[in-house]
Amino acid sequence: MSAKEKDIGSIAALWRYPVKSMRGQAIEQAFVAYSGIYGDRLYAFTSSAGPGFFPYLTGRETQDMLLYTPRFRQPDKALQPINWTEAEATSVGITPVFSSADELAMDVEAPDGTIYALDDPALARRLAASAGGGHEVALRHSQRAMTDCRPLSLISLQTGLQLAEETGLNIDKRRFRANIHLDLLSGQGFAEDELVGRSLKLGDKVVLTIVERDPRCAMITYDPDTGEATPEILRHVSLHHQRNAGIYAAVVVEGMVKAGDRVELIP
Repeated sequence: MSAKEKDIGSIAALWRYPVKSMRGQAIEQAFVAYSGIYGDRLYAFTSSAGPGFFPYLTGRETQDMLLYTPRFRQPDKALQPINWTEAEATSVGITPVFSSADELAMDVEAPDGTIYALDDPALARRLAASAGGGHEVALRHSQRAMTDCRPLSLISLQTGLQLAEETGLNIDKRRFRANIHLDLLSGQGFAEDELVGRSLKLGDKVVLTIVERDPRCAMITYDPDTGEATPEILRHVSLHHQRNAGIYAAVVVEGMVKAGDRVELIP
């Protein structure tokens, strides 16, 4: 480790959410791109009832959506850009090519066990019916992660533990739908807030700049296994933590990371 870098913890877990507001996938390694975790929020369902600046159908409109499980048909194509090794090896560092929509095709298992192709109109109709009247639902694909605000979200395990202690509730870390769960050496909850404006190195290559705290919405109230809401979680975060939990980052240097990798603070 460079004398200019300070070890502050490690990556406890990596997650991606291939379909916005559906169940996520824990992954052992991930390609961290400028646009976010490779394979994260590649797909979303839009609703005619949503505002133009945020057209997406989410678990806020239909909690059942959180219980749908998407799976890539070719998981190896969804691990990293198909030519990342060659692109990284070039002297100028060529921007890698992402897999095509066909290579990243998905199936989705509904809560009752029914399997749909992601682009099956019957799935869109089912989601529209679940959301109630006024929703015309359509599938959207993008190579840029369709995140709510910033391309990458992080939260520490310690923040989740502190919230559990403060509320007396069992708070599953999946409620926060973060991409990177940090295990911080400080052992303090919300210690990641102090990283805003700073840069981090993850593993051997990836560099992030932490841009802001993560303002929370009703999504953290929904149980990832049942979809049932516990509103007191958001009330507590709002009253005691300025409605924030976790941090957002922008990616400065792309590359692969894996669970267990060191996280270092760069002055």
